Order: sequence, then C-alpha cells, then structure tokens
Amino acid sequence: MTFLEVEKLKTIQTNVRYADWLMQWLENYVRPSVKVRTYERYRLIVQQHINQSVGNVALDGLSPLVLQSFVTRLLQRGNRKTGKGLSANSVNAVIAVIQGSLRAAHNLGLTQEYTADKIKRPKLKEKPVECLTLAEQKKIEQAVLQGKKDKLYGIILCLYSGLRIGELLALQWSDIDFAKGILTVSKSCYDGNGGLVVDEPKTAASRRIIPLPKQLLPILKGVKKRSNSPFVVSAGGKPVSVRSYQRSFELLLKKIKIPHKGFHSLRHTFATRAIECGMDVKTLSEILGHKNPAVTLNRYAHSLLEHKQNMMNRLGKLL
Repeated sequence: MTFLEVEKLKTIQTNVRYADWLMQWLENYVRPSVKVRTYERYRLIVQQHINQSVGNVALDGLSPLVLQSFVTRLLQRGNRKTGKGLSANSVNAVIAVIQGSLRAAHNLGLTQEYTADKIKRPKLKEKPVECLTLAEQKKIEQAVLQGKKDKLYGIILCLYSGLRIGELLALQWSDIDFAKGILTVSKSCYDGNGGLVVDEPKTAASRRIIPLPKQLLPILKGVKKRSNSPFVVSAGGKPVSVRSYQRSFELLLKKIKIPHKGFHSLRHTFATRAIECGMDVKTLSEILGHKNPAVTLNRYAHSLLEHKQNMMNRLGKLL
C-alpha cells in the first residue's frame, strides 16, 4: 500500500469496511512475508468465515463485544458444511487472522485503538497420540513388502524415519545418501489448486538429517532401481498428491483389517518405538524436526512414562 493510499484510508477510516481492509492487508502485508500456503489459508479464512459475518462492519465498529460474539457463533455453528460448531483449533486460526489484521490497521492509524487482544480464545483439547501397536506395524510392513505397489514403500520409510507426509512426498532420490545411510529433509509439499506444491519445510528445525536403519537401505535401493521418477514416492513417474496418498493408506488399513488411523500415526509410531528402544529425548527431537526437546517431551510424555515403568519392572525382576 502506498503512502497516498494510507493517507486516503485515514481520512475516511470511519467508513472503511473490515472486508476492504482485509483485502489490502492480505495483498500488501501477508502475501509478501509468508509462504504461499499460509497466505492461501488466511485468504480462505477471510472468505469463508470473516467476510460473511463481520466483513461489512466498519473498522472502528469492531468492538470487543462484536468480535467475541462472532467467535461464539463460530464455536456454535461455524461449520459451513454441517452447521455445527468449528473446532477450537479452527476458531483460534480465525482469531489469529483478526488480531493480525487489526493490529496492522491500528499501527497505520486506521483505528483509534487496538482491542482484538481482548478476545477470549477457546481452550484447545489435547488430542491423544495415535500410535500403531507392534503387531499392527508388523502387519502393515508385511502387506507392503508382499504387495506390488512401490509407492506404498513410503509407508515403511515413515515408520522408520518419522517423516511427515508432506516431507515424504517431496522427498527425492537425491536426498538419500545410500553410502552414508542418511536422508536429508530440505523441503515439504502440499496439495494446491494446480496440483502438488513443493515448498520450504514446516519450520527451520524441520531441515534435518535422519539416519536410516541398515535393513531399510536394500529395500529402498530396489524401489529406486525400478523407479522412473526423481521422487521417492511416485505413480506413473509422477509425484503423488497428499490426499491421494492418505487415501492409499486408508485402503491398505481396511484391506488388512486394521482400525482406521490417520497417516500421522506412522510418525507417532516411529517416536514411540524409538522411546521403547531407549532413544534419548534430545536425539528424538532432532530426528522429528521439533523446535526443541520440550515439544517432544510434552507430546510423548505418556510413552516416556510407560517406558520408564517397564524398565523399572524389568529391574525389579532382576533384583
């Protein structure tokens, strides 16, 4: 936004609709400073939730009560498909957009005061870590190894590396050093409007090197020999979309009669097995690409406690 545009907005700020300011904020402040995926997520939040409810309200009319009432409606009936309430996580994402946009407006002098920090956020419910049992893991590995679909070998790779699905599908053969037995995570991907979009990793900590088990290397070499794609996971020489691969995992579980679990359960399973094998939290945190060990400790506290209890039980039997 140019200086003249800002000055013009200041002179008519009492008439500026929130929807008009959001469009300016998205294009001039959000788009140049964030990843494409983040921009698209913010834009959808604006289009699907904010504009329809408070978009016509003037900037200075967005009082704490107006904003809190909007948040309450989202929690009660904000899901456009079902008519039910949005999750706390989704509502907090909407609040983040509101606060960011109104903070920028206040800094530019478009509002007299910033009051969006008075919004009361809904409490997040900690989701239980979804993990495969050892028997389920073995069953999945056998099904993949006995099958004829090379693209499913990515499932085994996740079980022994803790990769996120976006990291797996962006992985190329050049990212694997077979001589050293390591894998380098330097990118991720997501499903965009025009197909798969390869982007930067989730965070700076997500850039990492992961050691691979020796028994996994010959399996991967075999897949590479048969592959006609630069991507480790491919179909017909082309990379696979996130939704398509999630669906393939769902169908595999259904075929071998394992209760439904999300693809992310493979990452949780890797972490749980690592803890059971005695891996320290700091090393596990680095392999998973967490910001710090505290994140890992908090997420897998139950598994760590269970492991310590098993160790104590074994020690008790020896005494």
